[in-house]
Amino acid sequence: MKSGTLILTAITVILLASCTHSDDSISASGVFESREVILSSQSSGEILQMNMHEGDLVESGQVLGIIDSVQLELKKEQLLKSIEVAETRRPHIDVQLAPLQQQLASAEREKQRIDNLIKAGATGEKQHDDIVAQIRLMEKQLAARRSSLEQSNLLITGEIESLEVQLKQIDDQIKRCTLISPIAGTVLAKYAERGELAVPGKALLKIADMKEMTLRAYISSDQLTTMKLGQVVEVVADFGEKENRKYSGIVKWISDKAEFTPKTIQTRDERSNLVYAVKIALENDGYLKVGMYGGINIQ
Repeated sequence: MKSGTLILTAITVILLASCTHSDDSISASGVFESREVILSSQSSGEILQMNMHEGDLVESGQVLGIIDSVQLELKKEQLLKSIEVAETRRPHIDVQLAPLQQQLASAEREKQRIDNLIKAGATGEKQHDDIVAQIRLMEKQLAARRSSLEQSNLLITGEIESLEVQLKQIDDQIKRCTLISPIAGTVLAKYAERGELAVPGKALLKIADMKEMTLRAYISSDQLTTMKLGQVVEVVADFGEKENRKYSGIVKWISDKAEFTPKTIQTRDERSNLVYAVKIALENDGYLKVGMYGGINIQ
C-alpha cells in the first residue's frame, strides 16, 4: 500500500510540473493580439437589420446587416426613366433624311433627262444650269441636315452616358447599404442596434480573426541577436499561477527600433530600459484570448 501511494504521489508531482509556469524558461513576455477589423457604415440611413451578437462566428462575405436604401432605389428608378426619355429623343437619321434623299434622286434623274435633251438639241443650257444648281443646293441641305442630326445624336449619347455613370454611383451606394464581413472571425463588439441611424464612418461591429493569434512580446538587445524572421520558438500561454499551455510559433516581425519597456510588460532582464518588439504568429486552439499574457522561450 505504501509503495502504491508513493507511485501515485510521483505521478501527481509530474503532472503538476507539466502545468506549472516556470519564469526561468521564459525569455520574453507580452500579450496575445488578433487581427481586428472595425466594420463601419458607408452610407446614411436607418439600420433595418443587425442580427449579429458579440461572440457570434461569421464567415468572410457574410451579410451582417442592412441599412435603409429606399431613397437610393427611388433615385435609381428616376435615372432609369431619364435614360428612357433621352432614348426617345434620339433622332433616326436615315428616316429623317429620306425625304431629302428622295428629292435629290429625283433632281438627278431630271438632270439626266435634260442632258439627253441637250444632246438631241431639244433644249438649252439654262435648264441644265438650273438643275445642277438645284442639285448642289440639295446636297448642301442634306449634308447640313445630316450633321445636325449626328450632333444631336452625340449630345443625347453624352447625356445618356452621364446618366449611366450616375446610375453606377447609385448602384454602388445601394451595395454599400449591405454590411459584408471582410474576414472570417468572431464578433468582439457591437456598437449599433436595429432602428438606430447609421452615418458614414460610424463603427458598427468589431470582428477579429481568432484562428490565428499573434503574441507581441518584448526582448532585450542581448536577446535580439538570438532571433530571426521565420524562426520557430516555443510560446507559453499564461492561464494562471499553476497552469499554462505551450504552442509552436513563428517569428513574423522584429522591430528595427528600440523603445522603453511598456509598464504592463516584465522582461527577464529587469536592468534593460530599452527593448525591441517582436510578433510571434501561432494557431489558436480555442483557449487563447485577446489580451491574455504569454511568453516565449528562445533559448
